[in-house]
Amino acid sequence: MQAIDPTLGLRERKKIRTRETIRQEAFRLIEENGYAATTVEQIAEAAEVSPSTFFRYFPTKESVLLADDMDALIMDALAAQPPDLSPVHALRRAYQVTIENMSVDQQEFENARQRLMFSIPELKAAMYDELYRTITSIAEAIGARIGRDADDFELRVFAGALAGAIMAAYDPGPGAADTVYRALDFVDVGMPLT
Repeated sequence: MQAIDPTLGLRERKKIRTRETIRQEAFRLIEENGYAATTVEQIAEAAEVSPSTFFRYFPTKESVLLADDMDALIMDALAAQPPDLSPVHALRRAYQVTIENMSVDQQEFENARQRLMFSIPELKAAMYDELYRTITSIAEAIGARIGRDADDFELRVFAGALAGAIMAAYDPGPGAADTVYRALDFVDVGMPLT
């Protein structure tokens, strides 16, 4: 769920509200009827939009759940972190700032999205594509912080470890922010298993 900036024009605010309504109705219908039994037409009807309007906001039914509004917020917060923080501590702090700035409704919305994503088998393959996008975003953001190219092998492996740690903290569903912090802290100390 995205916060609506009151300085935006009426048209932009309406677009954001329409997108959020589509997502909220999709979540509700999927929780009530199951993912496979919920159609785009049902979602559109519940959101009081046409199916073509649905597809202007989301290219597929899967994308309603996979759209991650937090990524952009976390990457913006990461860019604002002091350069003396390690990449892991900068990402941890960016995640913390993002969570602290979310309303209760936004946190509940994100928890519902995570719970649904991890519980629907049909979304597992699509989640791989989203994970790859997240790894790329992390590699670009950290690469900019430390002066390395986002395609650098070691940087991409590092970004994959961070994304995997966060994903593991969420699976099988949303946990408290402390779970993500714990995962990032574990990566930061070298992931000792002994």
